[in-house]
Amino acid sequence: MGSIKLIKKAKSGKVDASLNKMLENVEWGEFRLGDLFEVKSSKKIYHANQIDKIFDRYVENSFPYIVRTTQNNGLRGYIVEDINFLNDKNTLSFAQDTFSVFYQKEKYFTGNKVKILEPKFKKQNEQIMQYLTASFQKSLNTFTWGFGSTVETIIEIKIQLPTKNNKPNFKFMEDFITKLENEKIQELEVYLKASNLKDYNLTNEEQKVLEDFESDRIEFKKFQIKELFEINSYKKRFDANKITISEIGKPYVVRTALNNGIRGYIQEDEEFLNDGNTISFGQDTATMFYQEKPYFTGDKIKILKSKNDKFKKLNAQFFISSMTKSFSSFTWGGSSFNVGIIGNQPIQLPTNNNKPNYKLMDTLISAIQKLVIKDVVLYTRKKLGTL
Repeated sequence: MGSIKLIKKAKSGKVDASLNKMLENVEWGEFRLGDLFEVKSSKKIYHANQIDKIFDRYVENSFPYIVRTTQNNGLRGYIVEDINFLNDKNTLSFAQDTFSVFYQKEKYFTGNKVKILEPKFKKQNEQIMQYLTASFQKSLNTFTWGFGSTVETIIEIKIQLPTKNNKPNFKFMEDFITKLENEKIQELEVYLKASNLKDYNLTNEEQKVLEDFESDRIEFKKFQIKELFEINSYKKRFDANKITISEIGKPYVVRTALNNGIRGYIQEDEEFLNDGNTISFGQDTATMFYQEKPYFTGDKIKILKSKNDKFKKLNAQFFISSMTKSFSSFTWGGSSFNVGIIGNQPIQLPTNNNKPNYKLMDTLISAIQKLVIKDVVLYTRKKLGTL
């Protein structure tokens, strides 16, 4: 089958048809969170500036360190601490002022303002917990970041769930998530074929850069963001409650940490489009994304435009990674970054003759993407039984 046909199949909506059919005859009910979960405080709060070492990946005797970020399942890294203060696995972590909720499959430590939601119901597995996580997160869409929440307010939050005999229908939740996963795996397989992303073999250059990176043979230097980027305001702010957001038009970028910052698409005067090949920066969420194409924005978004014409989609991912790490100690919703604060923030970059090494960043990101794609390809093959 040709790539065009494969892409059309992936976008046709046929993958979701059976899921929609499952939903047709479902009865729904509203449930208090406190009836489903016991809301607990973390056994111990670990402040990032008081931890000896936060590891980027798992090391022996380490456990996940969950904080208030809305990204990466709430994971800041891994830490080695007293196991007596580990929170139970198969629970939900809930950030009290960013309103992000994640299913935690393994035991974990937490930072400040993270509550632990322990299920009261007997039937528990990953599929059911993922369904509940999605329903819970959807109910939080109207909450304002930084407002804060307490145990008393959390237990009163209501979520919509499928029911049977006026009780949560856990069997339906399990079946729905299982079917959703299977169909998305097939859709992913189609996409990988259509996009020629199955080639995960590293070139000699990519292999060498990875080895140099792992062996600390790459020279790094600190740069202030303002040395490398112009920090501009949006050309016009578009308030979400005054526009029509749809699936057509130009990207509408806001402060969300989801979907590359894109809330949807709008059709407005293109005179107010911000330049593509830039980084959008949420001033009170410290979320940043590479925007390849011109876009409109909501409130409190700054536009970071590179001063170097070597800046592009691939190395932009390195810049964003470095910026995200630099801003990681920021308290979400606590204040708002102005141009001065953003510009003075230092970031670590690989260098050549004391200048950012754009070529090396391109090569390193390309190698990392291939490693990720390799995991995805092997995962889909395993799920589809073709490995």
